[in-house]
Amino acid sequence: MSNAYDAAYAMERAIRSSNEYVELKRLYDLVNADPASKGMFDNFRNIQMMLQQKQMMGQEITQEEIEQAQKTVQLVQQHPTIAQLMEAEQRMSVVIADLNKIIMKPLEELYGLPGQGS
Repeated sequence: MSNAYDAAYAMERAIRSSNEYVELKRLYDLVNADPASKGMFDNFRNIQMMLQQKQMMGQEITQEEIEQAQKTVQLVQQHPTIAQLMEAEQRMSVVIADLNKIIMKPLEELYGLPGQGS
């Protein structure tokens, strides 16, 4: 397969059919099917995104925001389905990171890794 775009679309199909993605989607659908779970998870994600945005913009995160985030994490981790979803997200993240390493290998070989001499 010489066309990188064809390979990328094949990779998309492979990801969608992977055990990690199938389980992630199953758990995501379960969480979203229950209004209480969905609300709890949405609140967690909103806090997470707000803190990431502040961090990316160089804004200081207050102690109150940190405490609120910690309480929210503790709360969602006590919910079995949300906790399983978060674990599935982590497994999917590892797969994506591994795939990224494979994809970037030609450029790393060409330019070398940061900190290595030419």
